[in-house]
Amino acid sequence: MRRRLLAGAALLGVAAVGLCLARNPERRELDAAARRDAEGQFVSLSDGITHYELGGPKEGPPVVLVHGFSVPYYVWDPTAQTLRAAGYRVLRYDLYGRGYSDRPPVDYTADLFDRQLLELTAAVGIQAPVHLMGVSMGGWVSATFTGRHPQRVRSLTLIDPIASRPEVPSVIRLPAVGPVLFQAMLEPGMPARQTADFLEPARFPDWPARYRAQMRFRGFGRALWSTVLALASSDFDSVYRRAGEVGCPVLLLWGREDKTVPFALNETVRRAIPAAAFHPIDGAAHLPHLERPDVVDKLLIDFLAGRYSSR
Repeated sequence: MRRRLLAGAALLGVAAVGLCLARNPERRELDAAARRDAEGQFVSLSDGITHYELGGPKEGPPVVLVHGFSVPYYVWDPTAQTLRAAGYRVLRYDLYGRGYSDRPPVDYTADLFDRQLLELTAAVGIQAPVHLMGVSMGGWVSATFTGRHPQRVRSLTLIDPIASRPEVPSVIRLPAVGPVLFQAMLEPGMPARQTADFLEPARFPDWPARYRAQMRFRGFGRALWSTVLALASSDFDSVYRRAGEVGCPVLLLWGREDKTVPFALNETVRRAIPAAAFHPIDGAAHLPHLERPDVVDKLLIDFLAGRYSSR
């Protein structure tokens, strides 16, 4: 029996490797040549190179934008432009493993992302407390940072933040087989699945193509796999509760039609941060700042200026 199990496992491993090689989009190294035509700037931090953009008036109040699970910092394109025009100094960046930031061979935990944000703000010379905004998984990163570094955060904005553990099949959790299966079975279909974040995906026809660009570089799939495992073991209630206990103003926005992080989960975050100013966004799914900028931009500007209210 044991021999059969071992033989079966070996065959599964061989099949997984073969499938991965056949479907693997990661053909290039993310090096200086690959980054040559990329917009934005780059800085070397302790865990690798981070791709970022810093713009707006130099004396403006600093705002930091943190993207979600896998879509890089371009998810903030119109929001960054709006905030810069309103007089804010805006920093946005690619989390490790995404976009044009390095894919270090480490565990993609809250500690890694917290360290990246702390080191990045220091590297670009931001010394004042920041207005921190996170969308989707960026909400988890931002809330973690707020709870750990309360003196560094002036306000916290959460947009459709992840608030529950993803279900991960046991085979995907296996150290050797898991990342291979993730890359072979799940990664190829990810560009098309990004359109599910929109209520009206036809309005964003270039979304899958923009997403594919980062998939060319080695380490992308492994970074996402490692992040999924970290999320599956996270205590989101504690993360958001600790952020709420800091006492800084908190704004919570959520698209009513969100299927990626279901709208009902807003109750989980609101219980953890009862003082949060909550605004449901009609006519939007997981990315309301893109689908309803007419509503969200005003809420953000009013909140940053100290003009906000709860519902």
